[in-house]
Amino acid sequence: MTATSTPVYRAAHVSEALAIASASRLHVEYGLRWRWTPARVRQEIRDPDTMVLVATVDGDLAGFAIMHFGDDRAHLQLLAVLPHYRRNGIGAALLRWLEQSCMTAGIQNIRLEVRSANHAAREFYAHAGYRYLGQIGGYYDGVEAASVMTRELYPASQLHRDPPRGH
Repeated sequence: MTATSTPVYRAAHVSEALAIASASRLHVEYGLRWRWTPARVRQEIRDPDTMVLVATVDGDLAGFAIMHFGDDRAHLQLLAVLPHYRRNGIGAALLRWLEQSCMTAGIQNIRLEVRSANHAAREFYAHAGYRYLGQIGGYYDGVEAASVMTRELYPASQLHRDPPRGH
């Protein structure tokens, strides 16, 4: 990334599914079965309950994230920044954008799984306020464990409670 380049964050277009899927294959799913294929990414882009967010720099894909939104919980399915663009705040900006979307929608909790052996990713999420819940052995193709992490966006003390009903 050059000193004058500014990342642009926006919803992905179906024409970007191949680039997102290929980047996932190379930088996230290496050593595993390819699950985030172009067809699956296209399906997620079209899903009204899912946001596929991209970061581009000078028109090139720099990072992406896929989050499924439920009624009160969201699941961060995938987040990656391509190696050349790492350590420039792109991953944190993608995550903040999605967290803000959750807060706007009234979603209280975000959950994610990350390879347990990916210490850099686990530290990234911990630094962003995610806490470790536990581990699922063999989560990835039966050979690699996942660390489950979560973040409460609203502390329980801030949740709106229904007013008491009249007598």
